[in-house]
This record gives sequence, structure tokens and C-alpha cells, in this order.
Amino acid sequence: MHAVVRSYSGKGSKELTGLLEKNKAEIEKLLIRAIKGFVSYSLVRTQDGAFSVSVFQDKAGADESVRVARDWIGKNASATGVQAPTVSEGAVILH
Repeated sequence: MHAVVRSYSGKGSKELTGLLEKNKAEIEKLLIRAIKGFVSYSLVRTQDGAFSVSVFQDKAGADESVRVARDWIGKNASATGVQAPTVSEGAVILH
């Protein structure tokens, strides 16, 4: 399995978090579960914004989730002014 963590903080991150929460059904159905190899997804609100943890069967699914998230934010949340997230990813060693 492969996981990717996207951390959003700074300008526009709180607005983005609210927008993600408001659209969680669309995001879960169309953008997360639709990606081949989906295992799990969590979005966590933090004091500065949010971070997400996505787990997929392989790196290809994790990479696709990064692309899909970037595209969705570009189309739906560009007005927030949020900067690109810090992305960390790697092989899952314990699940």
C-alpha cells in the first residue's frame, strides 16, 4: 500500500477546509473513492488549516489522488488563495 499526506496551512487554508467540508459528499464519491486502488481517506482540521491522509493499494493510485485534489482545488477553490500543500508520501509499513 502507498499513502500520501497533503498539509494545507497559511493564507486561504481555513477557507479551503470549510469548502472541503461543505463539499465532502462530492469529494468522497467523485474524487476519492473513484480512484483505482482506494483504501482509505481522512481529512483532519488543524489550528492552521487541515491535512489529508489518503491510502491506496499502490503508488499509482496515490499519485492520481494528488493530481485529482490539485485539479479540484484549482477549479473550485482558487478564490481562497490557498497555496499548494506540502505533500509527503511513501509505502505503508503498518495499517
